[in-house]
Amino acid sequence: MAAFGSVFMPKMALATFENNQWSDAQIVSSDSISLHPGAHVLHYSSTCFEGLKAFRHEDGSVHVFRMDQNVNRFAQSSQLLSLPEVDKEQVSQMIKDVVAEYAADVPLPPGSMYIRPTHIGTEAAVGKAAAPSETSMVYILLSPVGDYFAGGAKALRLLLDETGQRCAPHMGMIKSGGNYASALAPTLEAKAKYQADQILFCPNGYITETGAANFLIVDGNEIITKALDSSFLHGVTRSSILTIAEDLGMTVSEREVSVEELLERAAKPGVEAMLSGTAAVLTSVGTFIHNDKEYKVGSGDTGPIAQKLRQALNDIQWGKAPDKHNWLTKIA
Repeated sequence: MAAFGSVFMPKMALATFENNQWSDAQIVSSDSISLHPGAHVLHYSSTCFEGLKAFRHEDGSVHVFRMDQNVNRFAQSSQLLSLPEVDKEQVSQMIKDVVAEYAADVPLPPGSMYIRPTHIGTEAAVGKAAAPSETSMVYILLSPVGDYFAGGAKALRLLLDETGQRCAPHMGMIKSGGNYASALAPTLEAKAKYQADQILFCPNGYITETGAANFLIVDGNEIITKALDSSFLHGVTRSSILTIAEDLGMTVSEREVSVEELLERAAKPGVEAMLSGTAAVLTSVGTFIHNDKEYKVGSGDTGPIAQKLRQALNDIQWGKAPDKHNWLTKIA
């Protein structure tokens, strides 16, 4: 299988916003976008996106996981970026239609069909640095993906950074390209200097998120993560893992966690840290790097609770466990 997200289906769903209304959605060629060089998105980053997956079950049926949550967040991101308001019903139907078009191409587990809804400002107006785009475009790309851990899962190394932050605090809830761009240079620097896989941004000494994932820690029967606020992305996988943890009888604590507390807990045997996100689902963290010192997290290896939680989520996605929270939307 090619690198995650690098292969696309030949067609996508597309709708445009002009004259204060959305066009009817169409299934068009994936290389059919035409943009003016002065398009608002290219100069003022009026763009947001989502990432969700469709899964094939043993009976051949295809199901999209937590589509409603991703569409709601997509609409929220669009609103917070002052892009034209999206029609959530239309976006949902676009996802269903384009996935149905390629239902036969949805890989078997552990693969899936990655779905990338995108909203961009298209108005050609370079004088609008302080004004929103009057026109926009929504499209839904599909990318068949394999097992994220095909090469074997390994515990990650995280640099704890108390000086920087992933993005501007009021932008954290928005799934926008600019937030990922702002985290890229410090992450590359951390990889070069410390062989870190990611940075856990801890402005003012309190944890938030990494450049592309939410962070959780497990101590005994308790799973701890930062409480939702506007400074970081409200991950759908994060929400799903916390719900599954409760289902398994774990105590969920959403609160502020200091770097000091994090390092104290990491020193205890059996403690696990993990990152959650759509692509990798749940990944163990084995080492923290702080002030040029390394701190092993629990055993320092991939943790059994992370594996258990990830498997429980996968089993729902793959139709091997009951979908008691109604997270799946059947497409075909």
